[in-house]
Amino acid sequence: MTIQMQPHTRDRPDYRDSGLEFPADFLIGAATAAYQIEGAVSADGRGPSIWDTFSSTPGKITGGDTGEVAVDHYNRLEADLDLMAELGIEAYRFSIAWPRIQPTGTGPANAAGIGFYSRLVDGLIDRGIRPIATLYHWDLPQALEDAGGWTNRETAYRFAEYTRIVAEALGDRVRMWTTLNEPWCSAFLGYGSGAHAPGRTDGAAALAAMHHLNLAHGLAVPVIREIVPGAEVSATLNFHVVRPADDTSADAVRRIDALANRSFTQPMLLGGYPQDLIDDTKSISDWSFVQPGDTAIIHQPLDFLGVNYYSTTLVRAWDGVAPRERADGHKDMGGSSWPGGDGVEFPLQEGPYTSMGWNIAPDGLEDLLLSLSREHPGLPLMVTENGAAFDDEPEGARVHDQQRVDYLRRHFTAAHRALQQGVDLRGYLVWSLFDNFEWGYGYSKRFGIVHVDYVTQERTVKDSGLWIARLIDEHVIPR
Repeated sequence: MTIQMQPHTRDRPDYRDSGLEFPADFLIGAATAAYQIEGAVSADGRGPSIWDTFSSTPGKITGGDTGEVAVDHYNRLEADLDLMAELGIEAYRFSIAWPRIQPTGTGPANAAGIGFYSRLVDGLIDRGIRPIATLYHWDLPQALEDAGGWTNRETAYRFAEYTRIVAEALGDRVRMWTTLNEPWCSAFLGYGSGAHAPGRTDGAAALAAMHHLNLAHGLAVPVIREIVPGAEVSATLNFHVVRPADDTSADAVRRIDALANRSFTQPMLLGGYPQDLIDDTKSISDWSFVQPGDTAIIHQPLDFLGVNYYSTTLVRAWDGVAPRERADGHKDMGGSSWPGGDGVEFPLQEGPYTSMGWNIAPDGLEDLLLSLSREHPGLPLMVTENGAAFDDEPEGARVHDQQRVDYLRRHFTAAHRALQQGVDLRGYLVWSLFDNFEWGYGYSKRFGIVHVDYVTQERTVKDSGLWIARLIDEHVIPR
């Protein structure tokens, strides 16, 4: 995809508007992921996932943290649902832990796992909150990884079977479904750089995983439609808004855009892989993992596209001699998250930054929404994740996270600007509802609009949570 930016970004508005009104049917809510919040990793028949294995491996996670307890959401479900209701959350995007449903990734459903998500869905509906179910947010059953994981074509078919179980259990109450969350991370961080579970560092494996994740999506969509008449089906992608560092960077932009964005948008939305992506990676893989008919399976009609956005990505050509800059926001663990991108470097971008080191660029969200709308007309969009990590701590009974409030104000303003320019944007889900286990960073990074004391598990609504509650109540960006 080609994301067109207005020139002279520094001259654009600062996006700190207030008083902007969103349509009454514009969904405003929050998102989480199972492994990051649930804990109870061996409770009620849940099997191990690749993240259980990865996080218990020394040296993989900051502080040696794991998701074993996380924020104990599994045992605090009712209280957490009440908290969502207090905030007025209109929609809640949660993920389902595959190992809770099928402990080894195959076979019959685990009744206790189904029961937990059934209670969650019922609790949301009882409180007037719309459930949005994500089927895969990275917690592959370890038994499937032992059989090859996403490099094994059979995993895609196991995913379709798992989808059927979940849709049959929850489809009478859940209408909004997401197949995959950020498959780029699953493939390229999990199998390429090694920064995410399962921690492999093989470019060819990353490309195979990419395709089999796409295939899993394509196999799952018709299963949902068969079982849940009228379902709204989506996939959620983490888009890289790739910007050139100088006027010689066009090829670097193209290469990273192909790996980060078009490797998923083209097969899912257009029905084939970009030829330049295949050409760029031909020294790494012969692409024999793509079998006849695969792209037709992947190319399924979607009811909306989930858009995850946090920051922009700056690139330029690398001569292979000078020290290579790697300020792309992704740490590598012995491999590369960019197979075929060896001639590209990622210069440090201008600040300000979040505590993740990601630049704050609300104009990137506006550009992204406009570009997606232009390139895929008629496809509704939803911001399924946007938020920021800052080092905020309680001050008495309050958490004054004004940096996060400012971040959210600017990005909601960007979303509103896109709406005003004709983008069919249906909603905006903040990442994240709670501080949680932030993958490779453990508990060192806080994204929540609700603070969690990881020792006592006490929840404290931050100023950003109060700000979001006002926004939801009035559907107007608070002054």
